Amino acid sequence: MAESVETTSVKKSKAPLIVSGIIIAALVAAYFFVPGVREFFTEAWAVLTSNDEERITKWVSDFGWMGPTMLILAMVAQMFLIVIPSVALMVVSILAYGPIFGSLIIFAAIFTASSVGYFIGRYFGPVIVEKLIGPSNKIKIEDFIEDYGFWAVIVTRINPFLSNDAISFVGGILKMGYWRFIGATLVGIAPLTIFIAIIGKSTDGLKTGLLWGSLVSLAIFILYVWWDKKKRKK
Repeated sequence: MAESVETTSVKKSKAPLIVSGIIIAALVAAYFFVPGVREFFTEAWAVLTSNDEERITKWVSDFGWMGPTMLILAMVAQMFLIVIPSVALMVVSILAYGPIFGSLIIFAAIFTASSVGYFIGRYFGPVIVEKLIGPSNKIKIEDFIEDYGFWAVIVTRINPFLSNDAISFVGGILKMGYWRFIGATLVGIAPLTIFIAIIGKSTDGLKTGLLWGSLVSLAIFILYVWWDKKKRKK
């Protein structure tokens, strides 16, 4: 019976795979046969992977009112391109658009990227997600979410060095309530966004602050897990 259910699940997953394949094929074809598309993607790749915040900020600013849209799309794209860190895009947003509007763009970008990741996990299933993050990571994060639920998402979002994208994919697979998941995501990302908005103008201070903030949040989380496991044993 279990084997039959698994076979059905794999068959169902072929439809989204076909749709994804068509979209990817269309983008590849456009890249090779439409010069404007090729130039745009070549430039975007060179800029976003340059690790040069000033260059990225200028490139985004040149888009004018389309700049925020580009940042949101880049945040979605970085889920599949690990060479573009989400924290770098958050910093660029603050540098390019200021602490208030930049923060709003960050929330919109995180909301969009997290929603995309969640629905990929929910509707495309484990087949796609395992390809993206690996089966062992998927299992670990599944256990993590099942144990700590809402708080697992918050802690992961607070710490920029934990796997934000993976938790979106797995949250969808486990069919965690969408608004509960998004609520935890936005609550978790708020402290980091405020932190970047306050000291985003100082790159050195930002790097030091991110490092210490991540270490502190990780230490608090480890203490919480230890306390929770100790409590469960009683």
